[in-house]
Amino acid sequence: MDQIVLDQPIYFYILFAIPVIVVVFLLLLVWKRTVQKRFVDKELLKKLSPNRSLFKSVLKVLVLCLAIACLSFALVNPKIGTKLETVKREGVDIVFALDVSKSMLAEDIAPNRLEKAKQLITQIINGLAGDRIGIIGYAGSAFPQVPITSDFSSAKLFLSGMNTDMVSSQGTAITQAIELAQTFYDDEDQTNRVLFIISDGEDHEGNVSTIAEEAAEKGIRIFTIGVGTLEGGPIPIKENGVLQYYKRDQNNEQVITRLSEETLKEIAKTANGEYIDGSNTKVVVDQVKAILNGMDKKEFEAKQFTDFKDQFQWFLAGALFLLVLDVFLLERQTAWVKKLNLFNEKEKQ
Repeated sequence: MDQIVLDQPIYFYILFAIPVIVVVFLLLLVWKRTVQKRFVDKELLKKLSPNRSLFKSVLKVLVLCLAIACLSFALVNPKIGTKLETVKREGVDIVFALDVSKSMLAEDIAPNRLEKAKQLITQIINGLAGDRIGIIGYAGSAFPQVPITSDFSSAKLFLSGMNTDMVSSQGTAITQAIELAQTFYDDEDQTNRVLFIISDGEDHEGNVSTIAEEAAEKGIRIFTIGVGTLEGGPIPIKENGVLQYYKRDQNNEQVITRLSEETLKEIAKTANGEYIDGSNTKVVVDQVKAILNGMDKKEFEAKQFTDFKDQFQWFLAGALFLLVLDVFLLERQTAWVKKLNLFNEKEKQ
C-alpha cells in the first residue's frame, strides 16, 4: 500500500490566505453594492452595464483560491512511496569524551585546543557510515552530551555548542569520563566498543590506569587524541571574544599549560588502544578510519525505508494553469453564462 509523506508541511500556512481573499472579496462586493445603490438606479445600471456578471467575479476568485491551494501543496511537496527496501547498518559503537576544562582554551594550537578538538571530532564523524556515536563532556566532572545515536547531524549540532562554561568545577576528571562512557554502550552483543578521549591530558585526577583497565575488561578500547603542544601556552580568559587577562595561579604567576602525552599514552596502552597526535586533522581522520576499518562490524539496525517520489510538479502545473486561466477570465457575461442565469441576472422582459 502506498504511503504519503509531506516534505515541508509548514507551507500549509499559505492556505490561510484563501479565507482572507474570500472575506476581502465579500467586503468589496458589499461596498460596491452600497455605492451603486447610493449613486445609480438599479435599472439604469443594467442599461449602462448589461454584461456585468456576479458569477464571473465569483468564478475568478474561486480560480485564484484554487491556484493558491495548488501552490501550497506544491511547496509542501507530498511524496508517495512506491517500493520497500530493507536497509542493514553495520558499524561500531563510538563514544567521544571531550575535555572542556579551562586549559583547553590555550591557543598553542590554532584557533585553540577546544575548537581544534571539536574540528577533529566533526571530521571523524563526517567519515563514518553505519556506526553509532555518543558524546561526553568532562572537566572537574563528566556529563553526557549526546547519547548513543545514529543521528550524526544532531550530534554535531550539540558538539558545536560545547564550551568550558558547561562545568563549574575545574580539573580534568578523565576517570569519571571513562566510567560514564561505560554506561553508553547499550548493546550487549556489540563486540567492538570504542572510546576516543580528546584532551591535553593535563590535571588528571584519580587512578586512571585502574579505570582504563576495568573498561578494557568490558571490551572497551580507549584511543586518546592529544591536543596542544609540549611547549604549551598561557590560558586566555575572554569576554565576548575580547581578551581580559591570562589565567594566574595562587602565587599570581601566569599559568602555562602543556600537552601531557605520557598520561594519554598510558591510558591508551592500558585499554588496548593507541595514542594519536591531534595536531594534523587529516592524519588523525585517516588514522581513525584505518582503526575502525580493522574492526569487526556488527549489524545493530535493520529498517524498512520507502522509496518516495516527489509529487510537487503536478500541483505546480495546476497552480500555473489556474493563474493563467484567471488572467483570461473576464468579469463580463458570456452567452453560456446568460443562459444559466445563476444569479437572477437575466433582464426582465
